[in-house]
Amino acid sequence: MEEITFKIYNSVKALPLLWDTVAQKNVFLQTPYLTVLENSAPTNMQCFYIGIFENSELIGVSLAQYLDLNKLESFGERDQCFKTAIRNYIFKNFASHTLFLGNNMITGQNGYVFSKEIDFEYISEILLESAEEITRYFKQKGVTIHLVSFKDFYNNCANELKQYRFKKIYEFNTQPNMIFNLDKNWKFADAYISAFSKKYRDQYKRAHKKFEGIIVKNLSFEQVLFYENTIYDLYHYVAKNAPFNTFFLAKNHFSTLKGQCGNRFQIFGYFFNDKLVGFHTLLLNDETLETYFLGYDETIQKENMLYLNMLYNMTEYGIENGYKRIIFGRTALEIKSSIGAQPINMSGFIYHNNKIINKYIGKIFKQLEPELNWQQRHPFK
Repeated sequence: MEEITFKIYNSVKALPLLWDTVAQKNVFLQTPYLTVLENSAPTNMQCFYIGIFENSELIGVSLAQYLDLNKLESFGERDQCFKTAIRNYIFKNFASHTLFLGNNMITGQNGYVFSKEIDFEYISEILLESAEEITRYFKQKGVTIHLVSFKDFYNNCANELKQYRFKKIYEFNTQPNMIFNLDKNWKFADAYISAFSKKYRDQYKRAHKKFEGIIVKNLSFEQVLFYENTIYDLYHYVAKNAPFNTFFLAKNHFSTLKGQCGNRFQIFGYFFNDKLVGFHTLLLNDETLETYFLGYDETIQKENMLYLNMLYNMTEYGIENGYKRIIFGRTALEIKSSIGAQPINMSGFIYHNNKIINKYIGKIFKQLEPELNWQQRHPFK
């Protein structure tokens, strides 16, 4: 690696001038989004930005995130059982200081991007050496990094990394990423709806009928500011009822994101009797539409099938605006498959800095991993 070097930055303002040129194909690695993380990251998160150079030329950019789980109000309140209690105890006592190479706030391969082809041997070295340098940085501050995780690789990349230094690191697979590759022949929502089998066309009609009386508005920056407290409350209800959390967003996250990213960040408000009862967000990422965070009033969600209608609305936005795919993420697998998304397996790699714990990391991880029981739906003719 004589020609390939890296430098770790603590501030977006310190990044090299050509950073966004290198990151142009991934919105999650561009400075507007990184500035959002810097200005409105979860209170238990600190971000690091990694510039990768060939000689003195910037050819790659990467992201790392440190999480202090001691600052977390809750790991998630939906599943209350003995296994969950054990998991929470272990995370609190043996993994409370965690370093992610990648973006722990989203699903997908968004940890790095290069402006040219680079051998996976170099990529594996850069990722591991970056983790080691950040670990040393915290050690100097009196903080021991317990767990290091390299997040979200598609199978082809994971297999390449395993040929090099990653072959000694435990590989794990959690819930799949739900991705909807849109039919290029669909130009309008009608074509998408017509492609459903009768059962799922009836589901669409039933959900649409339940949706009557709810008005959807694409919110401006000023409107996001106006409704900021309500937006956060709706988000927080959904987040705290998730099966597992490692962070909660800052209260100003959505307004900061809208202010920084403008039209590349879309936030849609759902109004019932002039009251904001839900919202969903989208990030426009080259040819990919990325679903981001959402929130809703649980009473309206149940009565008006709000969540399912949000999924249809996201899909129709993707079709009518010419996107090739929609990334729906890891939660609610069955209902997402019912609107057309398909499961794509992704890998992560993880190690513990305690050698004894790391020796058994595979067995420990499997015991903590939630059981995955769901039925994939096939909605099209």
